[in-house]
Amino acid sequence: LVNAQAVLILSFLFAEACPTLPTTEFADVTAETYPLGTRLYYECDSGYTRRSGQYLGIRCQSIQQVASWVYKEFECIDEKFLLSTAPTMELDVTQKPERETQKSPALQKQVNLSESDQKDFCGPPKTIPHASLSLSKQYYVGQVLHFKCQSGYDKRPPISGTRECKKVNGKINWTPLDLRCTNDSNEWLPQTVEPAVGCLLSLHSKVLQKASFTTA
Repeated sequence: LVNAQAVLILSFLFAEACPTLPTTEFADVTAETYPLGTRLYYECDSGYTRRSGQYLGIRCQSIQQVASWVYKEFECIDEKFLLSTAPTMELDVTQKPERETQKSPALQKQVNLSESDQKDFCGPPKTIPHASLSLSKQYYVGQVLHFKCQSGYDKRPPISGTRECKKVNGKINWTPLDLRCTNDSNEWLPQTVEPAVGCLLSLHSKVLQKASFTTA
């Protein structure tokens, strides 16, 4: 048991970081699960603030061989009552999403994890009153992100897709994302047009070469 705990601690300490996530314009990014080692941070909504000295970060770590979010005691309080003596709210490590927030990278729905995934991945973080999650600036190997074009920029399919941070042959990279969000339904997407254009140009070139050879 001690050896198993040591391995889990080492895997957390040496979680392999992903490269910077490529920017996808006009798309919302969400996630259903987060690998061990992931850190996320809450931001108080406009008009609310944290009490001095409170930490708004959470961390996904292994607790009794189950991946769980570790929360500190904090709350976002109305700035008008900053000097009030209201007690802080104590959070537990359960993962029960309650409501969706605009900034949150967590897809706020119940996620059923397999027994193996429960050891390596945390589910969606808790929703905190008057707070939302800011997008993570650092992801780790195994992270899967879901992209969906924002309303008004979903005129050309596909309008959703996923990226996964993988380690292949010793190199860590994000998988490609075949998605371009646009508000122009008549816009031709480069990735779907270029191959056809390339074939036509190649065929046209061969025809010209053949005509030139015949004339000579």
